Amino acid sequence: MTTVYSAPRVTDDHRRELLYHGAVCVYPATDASLALTEFARELIAEAFGPLDPQTAQHELPVRRMVEILAALKPRFIHHERSKQLVAAVMKSHGCDENTYFDVPRLRTSTSDGYLTTGIAYAFHAHRDTWYSAPFCQINWWLPIFPVTERNAMCFHPRYVDRPVRNSSDRYDYDEWNRTSRFEAASHIGTDTRVQPRIVDEAADLEPTVTVLPEQGGLMMFSGNQLHSSLPNDSGVTRFSIDFRTVHLGDVTAVRGARNLDSACTGTNLRDFLHPSTLAPIPDDVASNYQRAVGAVPPTSEHAVR
Repeated sequence: MTTVYSAPRVTDDHRRELLYHGAVCVYPATDASLALTEFARELIAEAFGPLDPQTAQHELPVRRMVEILAALKPRFIHHERSKQLVAAVMKSHGCDENTYFDVPRLRTSTSDGYLTTGIAYAFHAHRDTWYSAPFCQINWWLPIFPVTERNAMCFHPRYVDRPVRNSSDRYDYDEWNRTSRFEAASHIGTDTRVQPRIVDEAADLEPTVTVLPEQGGLMMFSGNQLHSSLPNDSGVTRFSIDFRTVHLGDVTAVRGARNLDSACTGTNLRDFLHPSTLAPIPDDVASNYQRAVGAVPPTSEHAVR
């Protein structure tokens, strides 16, 4: 079952436990989250010039849109200001110095199938843990412009604690970094990169739960939560930010959501940064976690092997 909590007044430790068990926490906009989304809006406005970025898809050829996003997204992701603002958002929500973050991603979901591959990949139902995310990963998601039930994302609560047969055994994080991570802009029309997905023809993804934070608000959920992009038929491009966090205590204790069906290899833990120093998680911590998790198989045989 997926329970949605509205701004729960709990400690970060308690909140992480709720999230590991399938909860979703949604929060109204704060000064810190608005600062992050406003910075993104500034960069987006610069990139699109006189065009309204939400409707620019109706005026630009697809390849021109790809060119704009291919320059805009890395600029936001790697900007020092982006990292500072993410750290401020984390602090405003009670995270301590043991909470590490991955750089924030600027996401786009275009309307009516205009661009759904590569740089604007439309995510099918998946768990981030199929992509070598640690089971203690928490996802943070913020809309930059208002979202609706026609262009946001959704959860599939039937599989909060139920495995589903998938192709995660084909995914290795080191191989992804070597061959696919920086190729997004070259995939127009089709996307041939390895993307773990459900392969169970009997899988039933209904009902779904859609959460709509206000502009600048945010929601948190476990990286082990099954989620997907809604088919966007709203007529506008959705712009959002997401970033991920892990708590060092949970990493070292190998604490987090239960591995239901993930069989991928590698770990993205080395991508996570300290909120103040920006130093990455120590390599020995990541290696120890990877060995410990590798010794614990999924709780079912639903991951394809």
